[in-house]
Amino acid sequence: MPLSWQYLVLVGAVIQFGGTLSYLKDTIQGRAKPNRVTWLLWTIAPLIATVAALTEGVKWSVLPVFMAGFCPLLVFIASFVNKNAYWKLGILDYWCGFWAILALILWGITKNPTLAVIFSIVSDGCAALPALIKAWQHPETETIAVYATALVSALTSFAAVKTWKLIEIAFPLYLMAANSLIIILILCRRREPVN
Repeated sequence: MPLSWQYLVLVGAVIQFGGTLSYLKDTIQGRAKPNRVTWLLWTIAPLIATVAALTEGVKWSVLPVFMAGFCPLLVFIASFVNKNAYWKLGILDYWCGFWAILALILWGITKNPTLAVIFSIVSDGCAALPALIKAWQHPETETIAVYATALVSALTSFAAVKTWKLIEIAFPLYLMAANSLIIILILCRRREPVN
């Protein structure tokens, strides 16, 4: 893979960081209300997938996966700055958190890097469910830029893929699907008339 294509991954990471800054600002100002369980698990699962991919020799194409963990960490921290920027948790949030953590524990037991990525996707998907529901029920509590720029970042990972193995492409594919779905839900619900 020519080095010039790998720069596209860096551009995607910068774009995603810009979207995260927008979400951070909205969180601190109380316009965005992140679900702490979701954003914490969105930190852990991608970072585990990053480590697993790096142990298998994946290089540049893992940067968007790393950013998918680092940027939520910043949002999670920002959610403590403004007490009004916190989404109240319900039983579903805790159940999804439980299943997400269980998936991570199962990976830890297997010690298999490919399973680490698969279990990280399952974990991240469980963590995403409350965000999907919130995007549908309360789209005004979300900032679309963070999801759109994360989608762009995930897309750029394919410019640096070398082997097209599951461990290299699975998490970016998942990130594209999850972010696309959240964007669609936010846009569809914002267009509906308010009663």
